[in-house]
Parts: sequence; structure tokens; C-alpha cells
Amino acid sequence: MIKDIDMNVVLIGSGNLATNVGRALKDNGHAILEVYSRKMHNAKKLADILDAKKYTDKLDDVSSAADIYVIAVVDSALESVINTLCPSRKDRLFVHTAGSMPISVFEGKAQRYGILYPLQTFSKGREVDFKKIPCFIEGNSKQTESEIESLCKDIFGSVRIVPSDKRKYLHLAAVFGCNFVNHCFALCEQILNDADMPFEVMLPLIQETVDKVKVMSPRKAQTGPAVRYDKNVMNKHLGLLKSKEMSDIYKLMSKSIHDMSSGLM
Repeated sequence: MIKDIDMNVVLIGSGNLATNVGRALKDNGHAILEVYSRKMHNAKKLADILDAKKYTDKLDDVSSAADIYVIAVVDSALESVINTLCPSRKDRLFVHTAGSMPISVFEGKAQRYGILYPLQTFSKGREVDFKKIPCFIEGNSKQTESEIESLCKDIFGSVRIVPSDKRKYLHLAAVFGCNFVNHCFALCEQILNDADMPFEVMLPLIQETVDKVKVMSPRKAQTGPAVRYDKNVMNKHLGLLKSKEMSDIYKLMSKSIHDMSSGLM
């Protein structure tokens, strides 16, 4: 592996992931030269946070002097950004942060490129401990991969080389394990609000659920009426739900829980 060095970084994007990764890079001695965002006020706001001297809303004006360009934009904009940004800076290193997009989006547009995918949920107003976050990387060559690994190893809790065809399953699993679970929290909050009770009463239960799956399989940790398919309890619950959508979710989730649990009983 190459010797660790502080790098000059251009950050493409100003959203949740870009903000948190930018902070982590800065905190670990790397200089954020410039921030790009589609909206100038977002670019300026993040540039101020990261002590970047330049910011812009025009890709054509982005500095060509960076060692690495970290592209953290929505998937639908990624190819367009790469097509504009990379060809005139072909000798530079480019990485994107998208879990579901392959490394091949850079082919023919850049010479040195790869992936920097932190497996975590990010919000602008909440800082996270990067030493607890795994990062999954990929490079188009061993040398490029080594450069990306060197950049990441002092920032993240673990760094693993995972090819695109495997990383897409990580992203899918993360949608189930984070986004869908958080949506269930939101539905839980809605039910409690309708009954004039605070969501906070659920926090010990949620914490124990998380703690339990650290030491046992989620399948074996599953409890509740759906495991035994207790129709008496389930029908009472369905009678309390006010929308067909929530009833459908309850029925589908209950069937999935029962089907998965049946093999363990």
C-alpha cells in the first residue's frame, strides 16, 4: 500500500452523504478545495462548514487541481456529472459513493476511478462516528484501489474491497435493514400520535431489538403474534388501523414473518 498522504479534495454534491464524508475527510487532515452543488447557496453553505475556499454551481468551473474528486450525487444525476466532469481531468482520481451504481459508469470517461461506499445512514444535522462505519471500495486497477484504500483506512472503522456485482446486494440489504425499518418507526409514531402517546415509550423496545440481533440471528430473535399466526390478536390490530395501505402492510409483513419463522418452529 502506498504511504498515507493528505489529499486535496473536490466534493461534488452537498447532500447528507457529501456533508458527512466531507467533514470526515477534513477532520482527518485532507483539504477540501471546492464544493459543487446544483444550488449555489448549498455549495456555499457546505464550503463554509468545510473551510473550502471555492464553491460553484457550474461543473465546467470546478477546479482541475484536486488529487481526488468525490462524487456524492443522486444516482439519476451520476452519469451526467461524470460525462461533464471527468473527460477534461482524465489524469485525476474519481470516486462515486453510490451503493447501487457500478464502477463501469466511469469507463471511457476517466483513467483512474473507483468506489467509496460508506454503509451508513446520514443526516446533515447529526454527526456519526466514522470509526464505527464500514466502507466498501473498488478501483479500476490495483494501484487505484490502493490509493482509495489509503485514503479510507484512517477514516473508517473497516475498509473492504467489494466488486460492483456484490455491492448492489449490500445496498439492497441496507434498504430493508435501514430505510424500511425506519419507515416502520414512522408508522409506529403515527399510530401512537393518533392515540395521544409519545414515540419515546417505544425506545427501550427498539433498543433491545437492535441489541438482540447483535448476538443472535434476526430470524431467531423474531417475536410477536405473526410468528404463531395468532389471528385473534392480528384481527384486533387490523381493526385499529385506519387506512387500507397500513392494513395491507400489516398483512404482508405478518405473512412474511410467519413464513420465515415456520422453518424454525
